[in-house]
Amino acid sequence: MTLDKPRSLLLAHLYPSLMNLYGDRGNIFCLRQRCEAREIRLEVREIGLNEPIDLDEFDLAIIGGGQDREQARIAIDLLRLKGPSLRRAVDAGLPLLAVCGGYQMMGHYYQAANGHRLEGLGVFDLVTESPGEGATRCIGNVAVRWDGGDLVGFENHGGRTYLGREAVPLGTVLSGFGNNGVDGTEGCRREHAFGTYLHGSLLPKNPELADHLLRLALKRKYGSDDLAPLDDGRETAAHATAAAIASAEARAQGRRRRLDRLRALLRRAG
Repeated sequence: MTLDKPRSLLLAHLYPSLMNLYGDRGNIFCLRQRCEAREIRLEVREIGLNEPIDLDEFDLAIIGGGQDREQARIAIDLLRLKGPSLRRAVDAGLPLLAVCGGYQMMGHYYQAANGHRLEGLGVFDLVTESPGEGATRCIGNVAVRWDGGDLVGFENHGGRTYLGREAVPLGTVLSGFGNNGVDGTEGCRREHAFGTYLHGSLLPKNPELADHLLRLALKRKYGSDDLAPLDDGRETAAHATAAAIASAEARAQGRRRRLDRLRALLRRAG
């Protein structure tokens, strides 16, 4: 009897020491755990500054979030050294997860609060602009409706992201701010690339998205996306708790807005 050859995946973790805000590295741990439970070998290569890379040989790629100074440090390296390979790989179907600052750098540009513009890769048709010093940051728990169900996470960003004509949002905001706090969109998706503001980290509380990424990678490499089911009791409980917190915060925020409007009316009347 011939035994099936064990499956394996190769993941590129871009700038892990610089772009790892609010536990984004937990996304790597989650994928590793879910692969190990299914006897899939996941090899993770950490790719830092000044390291040329051919992403055509990888099966997955992840970049996390960082503050403005970290984004400025990676911008030229990402654009010149890794950008052409990453764009080519995404066009060829490479699954990519880009979170917060990494998500912003996948657009056309990020305009920082100090007025400095960082050119992005243009993987997604979007731009991100900071409203300037003193503007309210988009902070809090967030819930999003997407094709695979609901996503939950934590957002903390000053920049406002605006999708272009060719862009498709990852999902619709149920609670929280999302891309810009105005149009109800959150994140962006193109081919097998996903951008989002959801930290927390994202994948441990959203096993459906974690498995979706794995299925895309397996389908691309092996022609089959078969994944054995797992007992996600703890993940489901964490998801439900985060969703309840996001909903409660949204209700409280709604009450504050109504109270602010009432106060403004009273001031004008008085």
